[in-house]
Amino acid sequence: MDEEFLALLIYVDDVIVTGTSITAITSVKKALHDKFTIKDLGPLKYFPGLEVARSDSGIIVSQRKFILDLIQDTGLSNAKAVTSPLPIALHLSPDTGDLLPNPNQYRRLVGRLLYVNLTRPDISYAVQHLSQFMSAPRMPHWIAALHVVKYLKSCPSKGLFFPVSNDIQLSAFCDTDWASSTFSRKSLTGYCVFFWGAFIYWKTKKQATVSKSSAEAEYRAMAATVCELLWITYVLRDLQVSVMLPIPLYCDNKAALHIASNPVFHERTKHLEIDCHNEINYKRAL
Repeated sequence: MDEEFLALLIYVDDVIVTGTSITAITSVKKALHDKFTIKDLGPLKYFPGLEVARSDSGIIVSQRKFILDLIQDTGLSNAKAVTSPLPIALHLSPDTGDLLPNPNQYRRLVGRLLYVNLTRPDISYAVQHLSQFMSAPRMPHWIAALHVVKYLKSCPSKGLFFPVSNDIQLSAFCDTDWASSTFSRKSLTGYCVFFWGAFIYWKTKKQATVSKSSAEAEYRAMAATVCELLWITYVLRDLQVSVMLPIPLYCDNKAALHIASNPVFHERTKHLEIDCHNEINYKRAL
């Protein structure tokens, strides 16, 4: 008999119970009820802000109701929807425009957009861009945040699809927007991870240092992605999910690929070894 496995996801007083044995799940729910008097809502359909729908082909996770409530709370129910998360060629800065008289309104909106980003990777870049100005938001930042809400209005039902698949290969894609920050000249790292044929992890993050070339920026993005892949493999291992090795990592910069395939670091790339590889080795040792 295979060893049974059980996992509990807890958010404040809401709990998701899953596992390999219905008997074990029933026993855990009974034990929790005896201790705390819980209410069993049956198969997962709704979890704070997340809506779960099932079919023979897979599972869909969306935030339609949360997004519709967000649109109504911002007073954009009758606004015209837009087709992109941010206006084309938009460049926001921390010192352009009038300061908002009520900055908490901006912070609350960006915080809700961060939660929407749980199922909407298409707004990842926009939310990252807006999050830079939380300390002193200005009018252009507020207008850009409302633009994101107008974009969500055009497609509130979009979400993540987790198909029924036998493909257990973990893979990742990474890219960089070199020196995209006009006020700091730091590059943006973007990456996404697929598993079981599903989109499971993504992030857009500003790099900690200024890269002197696109190749350096791309290589730092690769290193950051590898660190995240290591963390994901540890989580999957705790969940008793096997991962096929090696894990494919895709990058579109030939210079960065040549640096990655060359084990010898010379004077122009020695700082990459110290900065990137030491971080990877540290996470591998955890």
